[in-house]
Amino acid sequence: MQRYLINLSIALDAILANSLRSILTALGIIFGVAAVIAMLAIGNGAQQEILDQMKLVGVNNIVISPIIEQSEEKVASESKKDKEKFSPGLSLLDVKNIEKVIPNIQRLSPEIEIETNIIKNGLRRSVKLVGVNNHYFEIYNHTLSQGNIFDKAHAKFGASVCIIGRSLQTRFFSSEDPIGKQIKCGGQWLTVVGVLKERSTMSKNLEKLGIRNVNMDVYIPIETMLIRFKDRSRVTKTAIQKASAEQARNNNQPSDKKANYNQLDKIVVQMSNANELSLATEVLQKMLSRRHYDKIDFEISIPEMLLKQQQRTKDIFNIVLGAIAGISLIVGGIGIMNIMLASVLERIKEIGLRISLGAKKMDIILQFLFEAILISLTGGTIGVILGISMALLISSIADIPTIISFSSVIISFGVAASIGVIFGISPAKKAASQDPIESLRYE
Repeated sequence: MQRYLINLSIALDAILANSLRSILTALGIIFGVAAVIAMLAIGNGAQQEILDQMKLVGVNNIVISPIIEQSEEKVASESKKDKEKFSPGLSLLDVKNIEKVIPNIQRLSPEIEIETNIIKNGLRRSVKLVGVNNHYFEIYNHTLSQGNIFDKAHAKFGASVCIIGRSLQTRFFSSEDPIGKQIKCGGQWLTVVGVLKERSTMSKNLEKLGIRNVNMDVYIPIETMLIRFKDRSRVTKTAIQKASAEQARNNNQPSDKKANYNQLDKIVVQMSNANELSLATEVLQKMLSRRHYDKIDFEISIPEMLLKQQQRTKDIFNIVLGAIAGISLIVGGIGIMNIMLASVLERIKEIGLRISLGAKKMDIILQFLFEAILISLTGGTIGVILGISMALLISSIADIPTIISFSSVIISFGVAASIGVIFGISPAKKAASQDPIESLRYE
């Protein structure tokens, strides 16, 4: 053990005596380890972001959305064949038909969304009012912090009740329990029966996935929405008068305004098995096309599959980045070997003197091997600190989520230490193979 400690001490003295060269030698390891940690942190962050998005969109979901028709004037300019096509749009009848025809449906959620305002005690805020059934909260993994979800009586009679998001509770009921209290939503008074738990998500991801910010929304039974607020499938006197007034205003002006005649804004079908998604999508496409008289005024998407494809793309990208970062570690190891070989040539007299004084070949091997390992370990340590700092800096400046895993730190540090051993063996053996007499004569 004493022999090992002496060789370690000699190696440390040699490194300190040539500190600048040692630092330059370690740079490849430093940047290699830092790059590996930073890249893996970015990759882990991207993977976690995808998993969070999957939780938001639910699992095994098929989303049916309407394709909104353009204004009446643009429709009038279409061909006769197109004009003869009529579709009732997405409606509750479609939901009932889907429930009857498609097997293995776990949950089915129709949705209607309108923009409105809520008022309480002089406070006013614009919100999205969303008509849903109780399956909506299960599909999107929403839980309540207070109160209860809608009961059968609420749905049956279109009761004036609502569930609000956490941010609305903070704004309108900061000093009181909201359960049982009323807020005015549009022209209707609604009784709060529940409050959703807060869900923190990045707004850009919400928009990308077509998901609302639940913290700022008001949810009511879909029957309440159709009875008390808006039912686009009904033609009323007010709607006719409004359409006539708009037509009169736009007689001489082409309009790009879109007319939404769909009763529903979305239908979410959750299948019990992911393997059934593709087949169910085909059946839904054919069934809805037939019900809508071959007019394609809807689109069907599978968010989970889109996200999985996105995850695969990111995984491939992260593998490429990790490989590039790993190559820099190898380059750093080659740099150590080159510098150590050059160091052997410079220190031939020192080697010959140590051998002549009784040092064994193993002592010379250990001395140079310890030098390579110490440089690698020092570079690895600095690289770990730099890599963690880079990951945190990227997260704060570029707004990219990063997750630093303990395994990535251990792996990169372990690789750095291994590189010191692997690339230090050859120079160490070369040093030990020197003839002591020739070494002392070396000029």
